[in-house]
Amino acid sequence: MVGAGQLARMTYQAGIALGLTVRLLAEHADDSAARVGADVALGSPQAVRRLANFAAGCDVVTFDHELVDTAVVAALERSGSIFRPGSRVAALAQNKRQQRQDLGRLGFPIPPYRPVQRLDEVTAFAAAQGWPLILKAARGGYDGRGVWLVADAAAAAAVLEQAAVRGLDLLAERRVPIERELAVLVARRPGGETAVYPVVETVQDAGICREILAPAPVPDDL
Repeated sequence: MVGAGQLARMTYQAGIALGLTVRLLAEHADDSAARVGADVALGSPQAVRRLANFAAGCDVVTFDHELVDTAVVAALERSGSIFRPGSRVAALAQNKRQQRQDLGRLGFPIPPYRPVQRLDEVTAFAAAQGWPLILKAARGGYDGRGVWLVADAAAAAAVLEQAAVRGLDLLAERRVPIERELAVLVARRPGGETAVYPVVETVQDAGICREILAPAPVPDDL
């Protein structure tokens, strides 16, 4: 498993009951899962050679985060390493712009959006969709990071300036009134067998999931 945070630690614990032998690639020796793992390699997943050497010693590699270079993962797949999820799925998970494009093309409901780099693009979008609106980093945003609620052009200008310094690509999206956030975990084996887990409700605070209600208190038809 690439990454040794809290998700890796929980997965590691679950794997014991399944008889799995888990190796960890941890950036720091005191990472959550590294503190309990029996086989821990230290190194950054951004270091190509380190990731390649780690993958070569594993039957299959998975992740506890999405902060990996999917081009490197694709190259390692071509050389015979097995990643789950694979590079194509990981690339979709990393990029909100690609998510909007792909899911929209497949007919999923998505909010109105447009890629933006300049203030005039944001104000034109706001003229059509209204203030306030949401600015999002296309890549690298999680746990409340990379998401800004902007009420006017001045606030948008401040975010654009910050994004330019950090080299972020941004999306503008219409603000959607959210009643609740639901999540469904679907797992699929390479052979096609699929498992669908119960719908859960995530309780968010400042963009961070603080609590899970499982199963979600929603009607069966939903």
